[in-house]
Amino acid sequence: MRKLFRKQILLLTVLAVFFGCTANGGSKDIVKGLIDVATKSGVAPDKAGASTVDIAAADPDGLEIPAPLKGVKEQILTRRGYAVSYNADTKLPNWVAWRLDASRLEGGVKRPRKAFHEDEDVAEPRATDWDYYSSGYDRGHMCPAGDNKWDKEAMWESFLFTNICPQSPSLNRGDWNEMENACRRWAQQYGKVYVVCGPVLYKGKHKTIGKNKVVVPEAFFKVVLCMEGTPKAIGFIYKNEDGNRPKGDYVNSVDEVERITGIDFFPSLPDDVEKKVEKTASPEDWGI
Repeated sequence: MRKLFRKQILLLTVLAVFFGCTANGGSKDIVKGLIDVATKSGVAPDKAGASTVDIAAADPDGLEIPAPLKGVKEQILTRRGYAVSYNADTKLPNWVAWRLDASRLEGGVKRPRKAFHEDEDVAEPRATDWDYYSSGYDRGHMCPAGDNKWDKEAMWESFLFTNICPQSPSLNRGDWNEMENACRRWAQQYGKVYVVCGPVLYKGKHKTIGKNKVVVPEAFFKVVLCMEGTPKAIGFIYKNEDGNRPKGDYVNSVDEVERITGIDFFPSLPDDVEKKVEKTASPEDWGI
């Protein structure tokens, strides 16, 4: 069923592009109908009315994109180096997913001078730089800039606020950064890994920052999949607070991260593989 859904969305996207290239008025109605179907399936159109979904471009291996969310706003945005599920209610990503190839760790693209910027592909109100000023929180990357040195556009897009969350300075510059470096080591070791991360919002009222009321997450998750040799996966949960702990203290199975977040990760894996890799987490298998 999951694979069928993904194929349907991909087909809808291809058809929408095809019919959008024709000039007659009837084709516009067809495109609108296709977008309506995609929206009802849990894929939101952007503010201009065109679908922002390009599954083939965002997930060429058909592995890293999570299943559509239920009961949560999401607008799928595809970028050069990652894909994001954006939530207009929280002004945060629900998740950010990318394939980290060893080859993408090469390159000399530097951080842009005026780095962080609004994402004009999402409707206002949306997060801005002013929301973070004097907030006490860092602008924490989900897909890190360090994973995007291979391409200028990818680097620029990594600073969009749809890829950013309010993050404890100690976490952002400490343990979270250490996990980003660990993912790069795994990509070099195995050739490539698939990463999904994002905020964790527990039930109840959330703290917000700035005029646009950007929600402050209570925690963050990260799940990593490796298909080299025997497939394996591992999950992590980091509380959004100061701390300096070994990576092993944050380890969870992917199943546990799914339970906490309500997100279905790696839905395109064969059911037997998905069940096996998500059931347990072995830090030793990852050199932790």
